[in-house]
Amino acid sequence: MTETMQFRAIVVQKTTDAAGTSAQTATLQLVDDDFLGSAAVTIELLYSSINFKDGLALGGRPGVVRAWPLIAGIDLVGTVLHSSDPRWMPGDLVLQNGAKLGESLHGGLAERARVDGEALVRLPSTLSAKRAAAIGTAGFTAMLSVLALERHGVTPESGPVLVTGATGGVGSLAIVLLAARGYRVHALTGRLGEFGDYLRGLGAVDVIDRAELREPGKPLQSERWAAVVDSVGSVTLANAIAHTKYGGIVTACGMAQGIDLPATVMPFILRSVVLAGINSVDAPIALREQAWQRLGTDLDLDLLDRVTRVIPLAEAPDAAARILSGTLHGRTVVDVRA
Repeated sequence: MTETMQFRAIVVQKTTDAAGTSAQTATLQLVDDDFLGSAAVTIELLYSSINFKDGLALGGRPGVVRAWPLIAGIDLVGTVLHSSDPRWMPGDLVLQNGAKLGESLHGGLAERARVDGEALVRLPSTLSAKRAAAIGTAGFTAMLSVLALERHGVTPESGPVLVTGATGGVGSLAIVLLAARGYRVHALTGRLGEFGDYLRGLGAVDVIDRAELREPGKPLQSERWAAVVDSVGSVTLANAIAHTKYGGIVTACGMAQGIDLPATVMPFILRSVVLAGINSVDAPIALREQAWQRLGTDLDLDLLDRVTRVIPLAEAPDAAARILSGTLHGRTVVDVRA
C-alpha cells in the first residue's frame, strides 16, 4: 500500500444546471492519494506539457475528457515511487504520452500520477526529464510521422516535405526532425510575417502562407511535395493531398481546421498517394520505444531548448487558452513542482 497524502492537481469537472446544460471547468485543487485509483505504478511527477488536446480539455471544450472528475494532462515525466508491475522499480525515470491520459485516465498535470505501466517508456539516457517533457506528445507524434515517411521510402532525394500547422508543437518538432535528416522542409503558417524567421531557424527552407491551401481547390493540383506532415485536417489536408507527388505519402495527426476531409479519390488512384493516420494515443509499446529511442538521438537539443519555455502548474490553464487562440508557439513545459 502507498501512503495517503495530498498533492496539487488540475482537475476537470463537469456540471449540469437545472436546464440540462453541461459545462466543463478546470481548476487547481488539492486532492489526496486515493483520488488516483489503484493502478500498478505510482509516479512522483517532475514535468508535463501543454498540447492542443490539453487546451481543449482545460478550455472547457467537449470531446477530449470522457470521465469526470479527471486530472488533466496527456503527458507525464517522473520518477517511480511504488510499483507492483515487475517491469518498473522505484527510482526509474519514466515517461508516458497519450494512452488515454487526460482523457479517461488521470493525467500528468499534477504532482503525482498512477498508471498501469503498460504504456510507460524508460527515459532515454540522452534526454533530461525537462527535455523529454518539452518533446512530449507533440514530438512523439512528429516522430511517428517521420517514421511513417521512412517506412514508405521517402528520402531527402524524393523531394520537399510540407509541414502544416508549422508553429504548433507537432509542426515545430517535425521541422526540426526532418531538417536534421536532410529533408527540404516547406512550412505552412498563417502568420508568415511574425514567424517566418522562427520557422527558418528551425530548419525550413521555405515558408508558405496557409492561405494558399485554406480554400477549396481542384481534386488534382500541381505536384509540389513528396510527402506531407499534416496536423490541420479539413480543406488544408485535402489541398495538400492534391499537391502530393506520384507515390508520395501524407500523414494526418490533427484536426485544427476541422474533422472533415473534402477530397476525392483521384490523388489516391491517379497518383498512388497514401494517406496514413498517426495515432499517438494507442501506439503499441514497441513503436513507442522506437520513437523515443530516435527522439533521444535525432533531435538538436540546443534547438529544442530555444523553442521551449517552462511555466508553473498554476499557469497551465492560461497556456491552454493561448494554444487554442493560436498565440502559443514552440513547446511549453509545465514544472508541476513549481
